[in-house]
Amino acid sequence: MATSDRLADAFPPQSAARRLGIVAGVGVPAGLAIVSFIVWVFPPLYEAFWGVTCSTAGVWLVCSGFLQRGFTAGILIGITAPIVGAYLVNRQMALIGEALAHTAFGGVAIGLFIGAAVPTLDYPLLFALVAAAIGALGMQWIAVNTDGYADIPIAIMLTGGFAVGIAVISYGVVFSATVESYLFGDILFVPFRNVQLMVGLTMLVAGVVALTHKQLLFITFDREAARLARIDVWFYDTLLIVLTALVVVAAMQVLGAILVAGMLVIPVAAAMQVTGSFNGGLVLSVVFGQVAVLGGIFVSYALNIATGATIILVAIALYLLALAIGTLLGR
Repeated sequence: MATSDRLADAFPPQSAARRLGIVAGVGVPAGLAIVSFIVWVFPPLYEAFWGVTCSTAGVWLVCSGFLQRGFTAGILIGITAPIVGAYLVNRQMALIGEALAHTAFGGVAIGLFIGAAVPTLDYPLLFALVAAAIGALGMQWIAVNTDGYADIPIAIMLTGGFAVGIAVISYGVVFSATVESYLFGDILFVPFRNVQLMVGLTMLVAGVVALTHKQLLFITFDREAARLARIDVWFYDTLLIVLTALVVVAAMQVLGAILVAGMLVIPVAAAMQVTGSFNGGLVLSVVFGQVAVLGGIFVSYALNIATGATIILVAIALYLLALAIGTLLGR
């Protein structure tokens, strides 16, 4: 049997209607389950975990409410960003995270502007999520339907999203500490509702990647073979970009729009220096992500410097250490 035939048998074709039906049939119940968890189950679990941690450690660093929210948000970012980043880095799409972060910042500015006029709509991360998703789909459409270079839509979103944010802020939003927290990152300004949103996004991203890992891995390393196997490459490309948009929005308030791409790329790059296995590197990149987040928070507290920047600096230090180890191992 020819290779293309074996691939076709491994990945039987699905019509768009069938795929939409599967997505709706699985996605709607899963979405309801995630919403139920973050609204009713997660808050008491959160209180119980940090209550036990505080009473056991007895240290102010883990007993302060704002740092508890920051630790939780950072840990979630350290999971989701390297998971999605593993596919991006191996496909040489590292700059997409930066472009979507700038687009999401434009959404934050719009959300702050609308929230100032209509207080019931004061939820800038929701606007950031919508803007990043639209930007992700827009980049994919431009890349598929134009004859330009692949980095053109990235450059457009990279500058256009930031331009929208600056224009809206200059028009009617005071450049306050709230805006700065989304631009530069500030772990002290993470409200509990944003932590709940990050929990939901983490569950969604992890679930989707688990279900589509085989297809995402296929299109990452052999796109032509994936087409021969009748995998809808455009669909999974779009899915990966949308997942990246979700992760970027989740990470913005801790790392800021300027630094958020670092957590998508650096832990993965560090893992690639010490292992040649994709799955092993995926797990190791999450470990590096956790070390960068927790180490960055502790160093930031000890030295009284910006947390987002410190997390990225610790991640870079891990990368340099992994690079040295990889060199010694002859990789």
